[in-house]
Amino acid sequence: MIWVYLVIAAIVATPLIIEATRKRMTDAARANAPGDFATLSQGVTHFQWYGPSDGPVAVCVHGLTTPSFVWKGVAQGLARMGFRVLVYDLYGRGYSDRVRGTQDRAFFQKQLNELLDDQGVEDDITMIGYSMGGAIATIFAASQPDRILQLVLLAPAGMSTVTKGVLGFAARTPVIGTWLMLELYPAILRAGLKVEKDQPTSVEGINALQEAELNWRGFIPAVHASMRGMLSEDLQPDHATVQEAGIPVLAIWGRDDAVIPIAAAARLAEWNPDAQQAVIEDAGHGLPYSHTPDVLEHINAFTHQSG
Repeated sequence: MIWVYLVIAAIVATPLIIEATRKRMTDAARANAPGDFATLSQGVTHFQWYGPSDGPVAVCVHGLTTPSFVWKGVAQGLARMGFRVLVYDLYGRGYSDRVRGTQDRAFFQKQLNELLDDQGVEDDITMIGYSMGGAIATIFAASQPDRILQLVLLAPAGMSTVTKGVLGFAARTPVIGTWLMLELYPAILRAGLKVEKDQPTSVEGINALQEAELNWRGFIPAVHASMRGMLSEDLQPDHATVQEAGIPVLAIWGRDDAVIPIAAAARLAEWNPDAQQAVIEDAGHGLPYSHTPDVLEHINAFTHQSG
Protein backbone atom coordinates (compact mmCIF):
# COMPACT_ATOMS: atom_id res chain seq x y z
CA MET A 1 0.00 0.00 0.00
CA ILE A 2 2.91 2.33 0.73
CA TRP A 3 4.07 2.12 -2.88
CA VAL A 4 0.68 3.49 -4.00
CA TYR A 5 1.18 6.58 -1.88
CA LEU A 6 4.73 6.92 -3.16
CA VAL A 7 3.52 6.80 -6.75
CA ILE A 8 0.84 9.40 -6.03
CA ALA A 9 3.39 11.60 -4.28
CA ALA A 10 5.74 11.32 -7.25
CA ILE A 11 2.98 12.24 -9.68
CA VAL A 12 2.01 15.25 -7.59
CA ALA A 13 5.59 16.36 -7.05
CA THR A 14 6.88 16.01 -10.63
CA PRO A 15 5.47 19.21 -12.17
CA LEU A 16 6.42 21.17 -9.04
CA ILE A 17 9.99 19.90 -9.23
CA ILE A 18 10.19 20.67 -12.96
CA GLU A 19 9.01 24.22 -12.30
CA ALA A 20 11.55 24.66 -9.48
CA THR A 21 14.40 23.56 -11.76
CA ARG A 22 13.53 25.87 -14.67
CA LYS A 23 15.88 28.74 -15.44
CA ARG A 24 15.49 31.97 -13.48
CA MET A 25 15.29 35.37 -15.16
CA THR A 26 18.42 37.16 -13.91
CA ASP A 27 20.68 40.01 -14.95
CA ALA A 28 22.94 37.45 -16.60
CA ALA A 29 20.02 36.07 -18.61
CA ARG A 30 19.23 39.61 -19.76
CA ALA A 31 22.79 40.38 -20.86
CA ASN A 32 22.09 40.03 -24.59
CA ALA A 33 18.50 41.26 -24.58
CA PRO A 34 17.53 43.98 -27.06
CA GLY A 35 16.24 47.29 -25.74
CA ASP A 36 16.44 48.52 -22.16
CA PHE A 37 15.17 47.90 -18.63
CA ALA A 38 13.26 49.95 -16.08
CA THR A 39 13.26 49.09 -12.38
CA LEU A 40 9.68 49.70 -11.30
CA SER A 41 7.96 49.19 -7.95
CA GLN A 42 6.91 45.61 -8.74
CA GLY A 43 10.10 44.58 -10.53
CA VAL A 44 12.25 44.97 -13.62
CA THR A 45 10.42 45.64 -16.90
CA HIS A 46 12.01 45.05 -20.28
CA PHE A 47 11.11 47.53 -23.04
CA GLN A 48 12.23 48.66 -26.48
CA TRP A 49 11.64 51.76 -28.61
CA TYR A 50 11.25 51.79 -32.40
CA GLY A 51 11.02 54.76 -34.76
CA PRO A 52 11.88 58.46 -34.69
CA SER A 53 12.37 60.09 -31.29
CA ASP A 54 10.03 62.96 -32.21
CA GLY A 55 7.19 60.85 -33.63
CA PRO A 56 3.72 60.46 -32.11
CA VAL A 57 3.81 57.74 -29.45
CA ALA A 58 2.26 54.33 -29.98
CA VAL A 59 2.30 51.88 -27.05
CA CYS A 60 1.90 48.19 -27.90
CA VAL A 61 0.72 45.69 -25.27
CA HIS A 62 1.19 41.98 -25.99
CA GLY A 63 -1.00 39.08 -24.93
CA LEU A 64 -1.14 36.19 -22.49
CA THR A 65 1.78 34.03 -23.62
CA THR A 66 3.82 35.77 -26.32
CA PRO A 67 6.16 38.56 -25.13
CA SER A 68 6.96 41.83 -26.86
CA PHE A 69 8.83 40.16 -29.73
CA VAL A 70 5.38 39.48 -31.17
CA TRP A 71 5.31 43.18 -32.17
CA LYS A 72 8.56 43.27 -34.16
CA GLY A 73 7.01 43.39 -37.64
CA VAL A 74 4.18 45.71 -36.62
CA ALA A 75 6.51 48.01 -34.65
CA GLN A 76 8.90 48.33 -37.59
CA GLY A 77 5.96 49.11 -39.87
CA LEU A 78 4.58 51.72 -37.47
CA ALA A 79 8.05 53.26 -37.25
CA ARG A 80 8.12 53.62 -41.04
CA MET A 81 4.76 55.40 -40.72
CA GLY A 82 6.46 57.90 -38.39
CA PHE A 83 5.38 56.56 -35.00
CA ARG A 84 7.66 56.35 -31.97
CA VAL A 85 6.72 52.85 -30.81
CA LEU A 86 7.09 51.47 -27.29
CA VAL A 87 6.87 47.72 -26.76
CA TYR A 88 7.43 46.01 -23.41
CA ASP A 89 7.22 42.64 -21.67
CA LEU A 90 4.42 42.11 -19.19
CA TYR A 91 5.59 40.70 -15.86
CA GLY A 92 6.13 36.96 -16.10
CA ARG A 93 7.03 37.05 -19.77
CA GLY A 94 10.08 37.76 -21.89
CA TYR A 95 12.87 39.53 -20.03
CA SER A 96 10.68 41.13 -17.36
CA ASP A 97 10.63 39.93 -13.75
CA ARG A 98 8.45 37.06 -12.63
CA VAL A 99 6.18 38.76 -10.11
CA ARG A 100 3.97 36.66 -7.87
CA GLY A 101 0.33 37.39 -7.13
CA THR A 102 -2.93 37.87 -9.00
CA GLN A 103 -2.43 39.50 -12.36
CA ASP A 104 -5.59 41.58 -12.56
CA ARG A 105 -6.34 45.00 -14.02
CA ALA A 106 -4.70 46.87 -11.14
CA PHE A 107 -1.54 44.77 -11.51
CA PHE A 108 -1.10 45.45 -15.22
CA GLN A 109 -2.18 49.09 -15.03
CA LYS A 110 0.43 49.75 -12.37
CA GLN A 111 3.18 48.32 -14.55
CA LEU A 112 2.07 50.33 -17.58
CA ASN A 113 1.62 53.59 -15.69
CA GLU A 114 5.00 53.29 -14.02
CA LEU A 115 6.74 52.46 -17.29
CA LEU A 116 5.16 55.46 -19.06
CA ASP A 117 6.18 57.70 -16.17
CA ASP A 118 9.71 56.29 -16.29
CA GLN A 119 9.91 57.02 -20.01
CA GLY A 120 8.33 60.46 -19.79
CA VAL A 121 5.30 59.54 -21.91
CA GLU A 122 2.37 61.82 -21.13
CA ASP A 123 -0.59 62.03 -23.49
CA ASP A 124 -1.74 61.80 -27.15
CA ILE A 125 -1.00 58.07 -26.98
CA THR A 126 -2.09 55.60 -29.62
CA MET A 127 -2.75 52.44 -27.59
CA ILE A 128 -2.45 49.15 -29.45
CA GLY A 129 -3.35 45.90 -27.68
CA TYR A 130 -3.22 42.30 -28.87
CA SER A 131 -5.31 39.52 -27.30
CA MET A 132 -5.04 39.99 -23.50
CA GLY A 133 -3.11 43.16 -24.30
CA GLY A 134 -6.30 44.42 -25.94
CA ALA A 135 -8.05 44.10 -22.58
CA ILE A 136 -5.19 45.90 -20.82
CA ALA A 137 -5.15 48.67 -23.43
CA THR A 138 -8.94 49.11 -23.17
CA ILE A 139 -8.83 49.40 -19.38
CA PHE A 140 -5.99 51.91 -19.61
CA ALA A 141 -7.92 54.00 -22.15
CA ALA A 142 -11.08 53.88 -20.03
CA SER A 143 -9.24 54.90 -16.87
CA GLN A 144 -7.31 57.78 -18.47
CA PRO A 145 -9.21 58.84 -21.61
CA ASP A 146 -7.59 62.28 -21.70
CA ARG A 147 -4.24 60.64 -22.46
CA ILE A 148 -5.50 58.56 -25.38
CA LEU A 149 -5.53 59.69 -29.00
CA GLN A 150 -6.88 56.45 -30.42
CA LEU A 151 -7.25 52.77 -29.51
CA VAL A 152 -6.39 49.82 -31.77
CA LEU A 153 -7.38 46.30 -30.70
CA LEU A 154 -6.08 43.14 -32.40
CA ALA A 155 -8.16 40.05 -31.58
CA PRO A 156 -8.83 41.57 -28.16
CA ALA A 157 -9.73 39.58 -25.08
CA GLY A 158 -12.37 40.85 -22.67
CA MET A 159 -15.49 39.98 -24.63
CA SER A 160 -16.04 36.89 -22.45
CA THR A 161 -14.39 35.32 -19.41
CA VAL A 162 -12.30 32.16 -19.29
CA THR A 163 -14.82 29.46 -18.37
CA LYS A 164 -14.37 26.42 -20.65
CA GLY A 165 -12.40 23.19 -20.47
CA VAL A 166 -9.46 22.32 -18.29
CA LEU A 167 -8.02 25.83 -18.52
CA GLY A 168 -11.31 27.27 -17.31
CA PHE A 169 -11.29 24.85 -14.38
CA ALA A 170 -7.68 25.76 -13.62
CA ALA A 171 -8.56 29.45 -13.69
CA ARG A 172 -11.31 28.95 -11.14
CA THR A 173 -9.38 26.62 -8.84
CA PRO A 174 -6.44 28.04 -6.84
CA VAL A 175 -4.45 24.99 -5.60
CA ILE A 176 -5.46 22.17 -7.94
CA GLY A 177 -5.56 24.68 -10.79
CA THR A 178 -1.95 25.62 -10.17
CA TRP A 179 -0.91 21.97 -10.33
CA LEU A 180 -2.97 21.37 -13.49
CA MET A 181 -1.34 24.34 -15.19
CA LEU A 182 2.17 23.12 -14.39
CA GLU A 183 1.31 19.60 -15.49
CA LEU A 184 -0.77 20.22 -18.61
CA TYR A 185 -0.09 23.69 -19.96
CA PRO A 186 3.25 22.96 -21.70
CA ALA A 187 1.56 20.33 -23.87
CA ILE A 188 -1.41 22.63 -24.54
CA LEU A 189 0.86 25.48 -25.63
CA ARG A 190 3.02 23.22 -27.82
CA ALA A 191 -0.08 21.77 -29.49
CA GLY A 192 -1.27 25.27 -30.36
CA LEU A 193 2.13 26.20 -31.75
CA LYS A 194 2.18 23.06 -33.89
CA VAL A 195 -1.05 24.13 -35.55
CA GLU A 196 0.52 27.49 -36.46
CA LYS A 197 3.96 26.24 -37.53
CA ASP A 198 3.34 26.64 -41.27
CA GLN A 199 1.85 30.13 -41.07
CA PRO A 200 3.75 33.06 -42.56
CA THR A 201 5.42 35.31 -40.00
CA SER A 202 7.14 38.68 -39.79
CA VAL A 203 8.98 37.51 -36.64
CA GLU A 204 11.72 35.03 -37.51
CA GLY A 205 11.56 31.83 -35.45
CA ILE A 206 8.50 32.96 -33.53
CA ASN A 207 7.31 29.43 -32.75
CA ALA A 208 10.64 28.54 -31.18
CA LEU A 209 10.66 31.83 -29.28
CA GLN A 210 7.16 31.18 -27.96
CA GLU A 211 8.00 27.61 -26.89
CA ALA A 212 11.20 28.81 -25.20
CA GLU A 213 9.09 30.75 -22.69
CA LEU A 214 8.28 27.39 -21.10
CA ASN A 215 11.93 27.06 -20.07
CA TRP A 216 11.70 29.97 -17.60
CA ARG A 217 10.56 29.65 -14.02
CA GLY A 218 7.44 31.69 -13.32
CA PHE A 219 6.06 31.80 -16.87
CA ILE A 220 3.32 29.20 -16.37
CA PRO A 221 2.29 30.63 -12.96
CA ALA A 222 2.06 34.05 -14.61
CA VAL A 223 -0.25 32.67 -17.30
CA HIS A 224 -2.38 31.07 -14.59
CA ALA A 225 -2.46 34.30 -12.57
CA SER A 226 -3.63 36.23 -15.65
CA MET A 227 -6.33 33.68 -16.38
CA ARG A 228 -7.59 34.00 -12.82
CA GLY A 229 -7.31 37.79 -12.94
CA MET A 230 -7.26 39.81 -16.14
CA LEU A 231 -8.97 37.23 -18.34
CA SER A 232 -11.78 36.65 -15.86
CA GLU A 233 -12.93 40.29 -15.88
CA ASP A 234 -15.95 41.72 -17.70
CA LEU A 235 -14.88 44.71 -19.79
CA GLN A 236 -18.31 45.95 -20.91
CA PRO A 237 -18.17 49.02 -18.59
CA ASP A 238 -14.70 49.88 -19.86
CA HIS A 239 -15.76 49.75 -23.50
CA ALA A 240 -18.79 51.89 -22.66
CA THR A 241 -16.50 54.45 -21.01
CA VAL A 242 -14.23 54.48 -24.07
CA GLN A 243 -17.24 55.19 -26.29
CA GLU A 244 -18.57 57.93 -24.01
CA ALA A 245 -15.14 59.57 -24.01
CA GLY A 246 -15.22 59.71 -27.82
CA ILE A 247 -11.98 57.76 -28.26
CA PRO A 248 -11.70 56.42 -31.83
CA VAL A 249 -11.49 52.62 -31.78
CA LEU A 250 -10.40 50.14 -34.43
CA ALA A 251 -10.77 46.40 -33.78
CA ILE A 252 -9.12 43.90 -36.14
CA TRP A 253 -10.15 40.26 -36.10
CA GLY A 254 -9.01 37.02 -37.74
CA ARG A 255 -11.81 35.20 -39.53
CA ASP A 256 -10.47 31.79 -38.44
CA ASP A 257 -9.39 32.72 -34.92
CA ALA A 258 -9.98 29.77 -32.58
CA VAL A 259 -8.76 31.64 -29.46
CA ILE A 260 -10.86 34.80 -29.70
CA PRO A 261 -13.66 33.76 -32.09
CA ILE A 262 -14.98 36.24 -34.65
CA ALA A 263 -18.30 36.18 -32.77
CA ALA A 264 -16.64 38.54 -30.27
CA ALA A 265 -16.88 41.28 -32.90
CA ALA A 266 -20.67 41.31 -32.50
CA ARG A 267 -20.34 41.74 -28.75
CA LEU A 268 -17.96 44.66 -29.19
CA ALA A 269 -20.43 46.22 -31.62
CA GLU A 270 -23.08 46.05 -28.87
CA TRP A 271 -20.75 47.53 -26.26
CA ASN A 272 -19.32 50.25 -28.50
CA PRO A 273 -21.35 50.84 -31.68
CA ASP A 274 -18.90 53.60 -32.69
CA ALA A 275 -15.96 51.21 -32.96
CA GLN A 276 -14.67 50.51 -36.45
CA GLN A 277 -14.11 46.83 -37.14
CA ALA A 278 -12.10 44.97 -39.76
CA VAL A 279 -11.86 41.25 -40.47
CA ILE A 280 -8.82 39.65 -42.08
CA GLU A 281 -9.75 36.58 -44.09
CA ASP A 282 -7.77 33.34 -43.65
CA ALA A 283 -6.24 34.70 -40.44
CA GLY A 284 -6.13 32.98 -37.06
CA HIS A 285 -5.11 34.44 -33.72
CA GLY A 286 -1.55 35.40 -34.65
CA LEU A 287 -2.52 38.60 -36.46
CA PRO A 288 0.50 40.78 -35.52
CA TYR A 289 3.03 38.33 -36.98
CA SER A 290 1.04 36.19 -39.45
CA HIS A 291 -0.74 39.04 -41.26
CA THR A 292 1.47 42.03 -40.52
CA PRO A 293 0.95 43.90 -43.83
CA ASP A 294 -2.85 43.63 -43.51
CA VAL A 295 -2.74 44.85 -39.91
CA LEU A 296 -0.55 47.80 -40.84
CA GLU A 297 -2.78 48.69 -43.77
CA HIS A 298 -5.84 48.85 -41.51
CA ILE A 299 -3.99 50.83 -38.84
CA ASN A 300 -2.61 53.29 -41.41
CA ALA A 301 -6.06 53.98 -42.86
CA PHE A 302 -7.59 54.30 -39.39
CA THR A 303 -4.96 56.66 -37.99
CA HIS A 304 -5.16 58.93 -41.00
CA GLN A 305 -8.95 59.02 -40.74
CA SER A 306 -9.13 59.58 -36.97
CA GLY A 307 -6.14 61.89 -36.92
